[in-house]
Amino acid sequence: MSVDESQERRSAPAADRPRPPAPGAAAGHPDGRWEGLAEQARALAGGEVTATALVQRALDRIAATQDTVNAFRRVRAEAALAEAAEADRRLAAGERLPLLGVPVAVKDDTDVAGEPTAFGCAGEFPPKRRDAEVVRRLRAAGAVIVGKTNSCELGQWPFTEGPAFGETRNPWNLAHTPGGSSGGSAAAVAAGLVPAALGTDGAGSVRIPAAWSHLVGIKPQRGRISTWPDPEAFHGITGIGPLARTVEDAALLLDAAAGNHPGDLHRPPAVAAREAAGRDPGRLRIALSWRTATTFTRKPLHPDVRAAVTAVARTLAGLGHLVEEAEPDYGLIGLAFLPRATAGVGEWAARVPDPRLLDRRTQEAARLGRLLGGPLLRRARAVEQRQRRRIGALFGPYDVLLTPTTATPPPRIGALARLSGWQTDKAMIAACPYAWPWNVLGWPGISVPAGFSADGLPLGAQLLGPAHGEPRLIALAAQLQDALRWHERRPAGEPPADPPGGLSPAGR
Repeated sequence: MSVDESQERRSAPAADRPRPPAPGAAAGHPDGRWEGLAEQARALAGGEVTATALVQRALDRIAATQDTVNAFRRVRAEAALAEAAEADRRLAAGERLPLLGVPVAVKDDTDVAGEPTAFGCAGEFPPKRRDAEVVRRLRAAGAVIVGKTNSCELGQWPFTEGPAFGETRNPWNLAHTPGGSSGGSAAAVAAGLVPAALGTDGAGSVRIPAAWSHLVGIKPQRGRISTWPDPEAFHGITGIGPLARTVEDAALLLDAAAGNHPGDLHRPPAVAAREAAGRDPGRLRIALSWRTATTFTRKPLHPDVRAAVTAVARTLAGLGHLVEEAEPDYGLIGLAFLPRATAGVGEWAARVPDPRLLDRRTQEAARLGRLLGGPLLRRARAVEQRQRRRIGALFGPYDVLLTPTTATPPPRIGALARLSGWQTDKAMIAACPYAWPWNVLGWPGISVPAGFSADGLPLGAQLLGPAHGEPRLIALAAQLQDALRWHERRPAGEPPADPPGGLSPAGR
């Protein structure tokens, strides 16, 4: 089975597609076994279920939702089932690995041997000869890669739509985007197709879809997960991170994916993410910030977002943390972001087999990247340490920075996709002004679910820390999850826990 990248039915209007019974409604599960990454790994190790059954269920769910949610660009059905069968043989022989036999997905900017890497672009891309380093590490942990998820073109926008693959839709309400650029990965997890997936985050592209899909999304420290075969991605602003329903699952996937290739430019010291998820964070000093970095454009904060993040702050205070309003000094950090982002677009655009098929906005960004390259790009890199000192001064009096993940609920499908380049930039900045400064700094952040808008659309709050601060952020997020129980709420249209015949003992 493979996903046809040009099916026009994926671009059908929302009114013509099946929809969940109620946007943002809670869905009860008659049987919650084996839903999460950690649960699946434990069940496989304990002989309660087979890898073949779990992978087949994932493939069935993908097929059932591809015409509606449209989360996947490529599906590796035959290869994944063969890998699952091999995992079952290894499990039966007594072998144990962190993710042996568990189905996961990766974003389509990540190389998987035998599959093309189109990164949201149209055209005929050759299959890759080798796995990316992060895929190699997932395989070494025993994971089965069931497919590659949709991304907007070269990861530039907070929506996941394009002529190459259609529209990826939010499982909580199919009329809305799940975010971007890792919208396919977020939609796949939110819809219950896979227990966890990897995305990439260059300006919030893991955290934004996490917020808009009611998930946990971790942007790790720069270099925590290798971007090889690129020594660094988008001149250091882009990193790879997990999307999952729970903090434990996100931490488990982070641990499995973390590590470096000898050619990586950034090689931070190792952390034990899953261990941190089970640790008490202690009493922390948390700065609540509403201010955004200067962009010379309007960025009004939606009142539902303010209310949701305020409620998270109150929960944190109720857990014993000191929470008070305080603002980081961002300076003119945007001047260091733009050259790196557009130069990265230009370099990726040069890899595309037919640049004429690129969106006009991508072509404009690539031209700007070539213009801003050279001295301006070097200057943007040179000021990073100064920016870290300025913004990092907040982490003297405070341990964690709490902000909204986005300024608005998820937009409707098509709201941004058909705008001009400048209109898209303004709309994107207005919706998502909080995430991107941490990409310039290379520091870690986590988006956690913060409830829902009045219309039932998911919202997120962002926990940000200084360099190598993932353990503290993960411990705090896990404590918050215990209080808010966000993982117990599911989209109303999600498949039941165990489809008939899917995981029955006879199906083993």
